[in-house]
Amino acid sequence: MGKKITAAGERVDRSTEYSLEEAVKLVKELTYTKFDETVDMALNLGVDPKKSDQMVRGTVVLPHGLGKKVKVLVFAKGEKEKEAMDAGADYTGAEDLVEKIQKGWLDFDSTVATPDIMGLVGKLGKILGPRGLMPNPKLGTVTFDVARAVKEIKAGKVEYKTEKAAIVHVPIGKVSFNEAYLADNARAIIDSILKAKPGTSKGKYLKRITLSSTMGPGISVDVGRLTASR
Repeated sequence: MGKKITAAGERVDRSTEYSLEEAVKLVKELTYTKFDETVDMALNLGVDPKKSDQMVRGTVVLPHGLGKKVKVLVFAKGEKEKEAMDAGADYTGAEDLVEKIQKGWLDFDSTVATPDIMGLVGKLGKILGPRGLMPNPKLGTVTFDVARAVKEIKAGKVEYKTEKAAIVHVPIGKVSFNEAYLADNARAIIDSILKAKPGTSKGKYLKRITLSSTMGPGISVDVGRLTASR
């Protein structure tokens, strides 16, 4: 495996910033594993994440999804629970789900909750919070429109948030996707992050973009060319 990743890295010119299309093509060409790797995008932003007014966070529904089945859990009661089930939620409930999670069950990828249930869901903060699974009104996952929330997540809705080093990591699909799909998904995320630029951010906002597959080398994308028309 060490020889394979070294050989893949040698095919990438570290002094070159590739167009998005070239970078996507290289990511696919340099895949050497037997499983369908995830393609990730890392964006280095000109913000100070230590300042609350410069935290970049949001969601975007990828035009071509993520290429994987997402298990969605919805905390709701009555009619809203039925709406969630009809929309395709994998698990629905309230007290029963809270108790199950408190006992260690975590077989789901995303959560949604109606506002009236959040007092109950708050008991799970220490369990769901560190795993990025806590419903959040800013991300559209605390809502009475549970059907829409579930459908968006199932369709490929991804969340992004600036990390300590002012970098955003977000998946854009699988290496099995065709090049156009990966490029479209990448552009959707980039457009969303550009729109989320904090008013207090000074200097160059989008500094660097790197694409890579799960086991592949990083490939630098030409930010200037990519954002020229945006």
